[in-house]
Amino acid sequence: MSLVKIRKIKLDVEEVHHEGGVVVAEPLLVAVATAVVENPFAGRHEEDLLVFMTQLRALGSELSQRLLAALGGVSRVQAYGKGAIVGEDGELEHGALWHEAGGWAMREAMGNPKAIVPSAKSVAGLGSRLMIPLGHIQAAYVRSHFGVAEMTIWDGPRRNEIAYGLAMATGGRIHARIGGLAAADVKGEDGLR
Repeated sequence: MSLVKIRKIKLDVEEVHHEGGVVVAEPLLVAVATAVVENPFAGRHEEDLLVFMTQLRALGSELSQRLLAALGGVSRVQAYGKGAIVGEDGELEHGALWHEAGGWAMREAMGNPKAIVPSAKSVAGLGSRLMIPLGHIQAAYVRSHFGVAEMTIWDGPRRNEIAYGLAMATGGRIHARIGGLAAADVKGEDGLR
């Protein structure tokens, strides 16, 4: 029997046309898929969390597929990130389960890009916001792709729930101009450059 009990799934897609400069020809799309699930460990300490983490992989795969469909497929995605908000009766470690489960699933759905999936997690109450960090999918040193995606659920997570989210974007920041490694110059060998 699965420990993953989903209450709701939310998909947000944001279009960015400009950031004060000229309007771009094609808007940047930033999408977040969030699932609110029951926390099977709420209110108690559990030593072995690995069974739940393994079962969360299927949720990570499902959210990844929803994001890819919303953004037009793998070839359009240039940045990604993940996040978790644990309800007040849980602990931060319950959010940390998403590092492997969500990150692994998203990278697999995208053909295993090289860069680590940036992450944020928190313990918080209803309607909390989490800013999921974004980074380039092949090279962590691409400054233009350092960004954020907002994850929030108006009625969650409840005390005994966890909100797990994945984020993807079709590019870097609009009007990025702080130098560093350009996306066009990525070698994609080590996840850094």
